[in-house]
Amino acid sequence: MAFAANSMAIGVNRTQDDDVDLSKTPPRIIRACCAFGYDLKLWGLPFITIDQVISIDDLGEHHYMGNKREGIGTIYTNKGGFIDIAHLRDQLDWTRYLYTKILNCRGKDEVILPLGNEGGRKNLYFNIPANLDSSDCILLAGKIAFDLSLWHELSTWFGVSTIPILSERFSSFSVEDVYSNLLGIHIGMKTLHSKLPFNQAATNVLSSTLDSLEVVKTAKETYDAYDAVNNKWYTNKKRIPNINVTIKRDADVLTSSRPWIIPNSTDIMGDPVILHVPLLNTKGELLTNFYQFTIDLNHKFPVEEMFIGCESRLINQDCFGVLLNRVTNDIQIMEQIAFSENK
Repeated sequence: MAFAANSMAIGVNRTQDDDVDLSKTPPRIIRACCAFGYDLKLWGLPFITIDQVISIDDLGEHHYMGNKREGIGTIYTNKGGFIDIAHLRDQLDWTRYLYTKILNCRGKDEVILPLGNEGGRKNLYFNIPANLDSSDCILLAGKIAFDLSLWHELSTWFGVSTIPILSERFSSFSVEDVYSNLLGIHIGMKTLHSKLPFNQAATNVLSSTLDSLEVVKTAKETYDAYDAVNNKWYTNKKRIPNINVTIKRDADVLTSSRPWIIPNSTDIMGDPVILHVPLLNTKGELLTNFYQFTIDLNHKFPVEEMFIGCESRLINQDCFGVLLNRVTNDIQIMEQIAFSENK
């Protein structure tokens, strides 16, 4: 079973979002995301553990740009694996913001949106024709939201972190991250097709989507799922930010993301749900025709090694495949070393 990126061609009535403030770009991370696993310990803080498992009853209503009453944490689904609800909600909201921005850019000359510094200076360039319809604008918002979220995974792998002394590489490309991001984007795109107010529609679509993924009903079932992969996909024997807290990673995410289902699961009925990145509009045109996301890479990236013969450190979204190949190679080397040490 798969979620097709351009299958939602129903009528769109949302032509504007009055409560979306286009004068302020959303923060890169809107909600506190979760490390993969539970009973995780922090280096230097021996009496503090991280445990962010929630149940379906804890979700509450969705609120654009966050609200203290929202439920965030990780939850297990039988067809979608572990879902980080904070990641999901953030990308849902980014999809809405970008859709509104795209509508505002239609028919204008090139519009530049500065996105701050994350591994280098980031800029988003819009070239939106006046006749690009709302359904295609939704697909375009989903594609750009994915690129921005994927860049965060890439940049943290190469050493970028919010707090300079606290590496975030330990959580880069953990098995639930990209899937949760892309699921939030799909929910965001479907929500934008709804005639209901955004928060109400998002709440409804989030709930129905998790149901379709056969979400577990209790927190204990998510704990049990974590127990099944402890010391296989992650370990709570090491302390964050030790890179070996995360044992398994997934960087095969350029155009789709597959869920990681716990081994020997007897609860799954039917196939796991693969999520696809929106790549084409409803006319079959590449969505990358209408934007460019650029990063002027800083010193953390070995540009000369990855882009042989390139004289510039400026890349765009079409270069992500090269970076993912490097990440995949790094992961394979790490896993080989870990296997040798454990023989």
